[in-house]
Amino acid sequence: MTARRILYIGGTGVISTACVRRSLARGDEVTVLNRGTSARPIPDGAESVVADIRDAASVRDALGDRAFDAVAEFTAFTPAHVQSDLDLFEGRVGQYVFISSASAYQKPALRLPITESTPLRNPFWQYSRDKIACEDLLMAAYRERSVPITIVRPSHTYDHTLFPNRGGWTDVVRLRAGRPVVVHGDGTTPWTLTHSDDFAVGFTGLLAHPLAIGDAFTLTGDHAPTWNQIYAWLADAAGVQHPEFVHIASETIARLVPEEGPSLVGDKAYAAVYDNTKVKSLVPEFGTTILFDEGARRLVAHSDAHPDQQRYDAEDDALSDRLIAAAGPDAAAARF
Repeated sequence: MTARRILYIGGTGVISTACVRRSLARGDEVTVLNRGTSARPIPDGAESVVADIRDAASVRDALGDRAFDAVAEFTAFTPAHVQSDLDLFEGRVGQYVFISSASAYQKPALRLPITESTPLRNPFWQYSRDKIACEDLLMAAYRERSVPITIVRPSHTYDHTLFPNRGGWTDVVRLRAGRPVVVHGDGTTPWTLTHSDDFAVGFTGLLAHPLAIGDAFTLTGDHAPTWNQIYAWLADAAGVQHPEFVHIASETIARLVPEEGPSLVGDKAYAAVYDNTKVKSLVPEFGTTILFDEGARRLVAHSDAHPDQQRYDAEDDALSDRLIAAAGPDAAAARF
């Protein structure tokens, strides 16, 4: 089988690094284009091309007239970014794959599970609205000019370095000290978590797939524990028995910490359960193999083994205390 030529734009993030590794394991010829400033190394076996995707001239100089079977764009967040990519790659690639976001789906969703037919509408978060606008631009390019695009919508994806909880490693420090941590809402909302290694299986299966052209795919997996369960697994991985969680209404947190409001009331406050039937029809090997009980163990073990990578934030620690104090009667404490 002829190796696929894949260009990753980014390629060193939590999600994209796993995808590059998976592409290499599949035998693809992988090129990673980024500015060369990431602390995370490019996986061995991938070609590194240093250029700034936002500087079209530098990309043209770096790539010349090279063609690719698929371009996987992990760094486009606005329609201007996408239009620049179209100007660069239209007519030169077999497929342009845009990483959108499951946060673009209707909030709150009127029906669960969320599918590709769920409307795209998020009045709370500009990030999500920008992703929707990017999708609109790409679908117009497909309809009007047959540009071979594919849209992928991941939800909350993590690896052994990225904690999914609000306080990250700081919450682990609090838990180990016997102090309470803040959980938004009442903790009973189901929330889909996807390990980047699982995501990579589905994503690389869509690359250069002829039946993926002109279409959008939810790519999240089927693992949707409640937030209480997520925090309980994290506490267990940290060796903490009977952790204390203080539940504070999402709207209260958004009012007290405005910078956290859009991603909270625009995403994490709502039930997120997805149907992945569509992507599985093209990539049958895709599925959830890493649940968060294991994911939490990997996160804590990695941080314990790499103290230099522990991201304790004293300001956020103090903020948790202020949230608990300020919430007053709106907060509800519980031990698990």
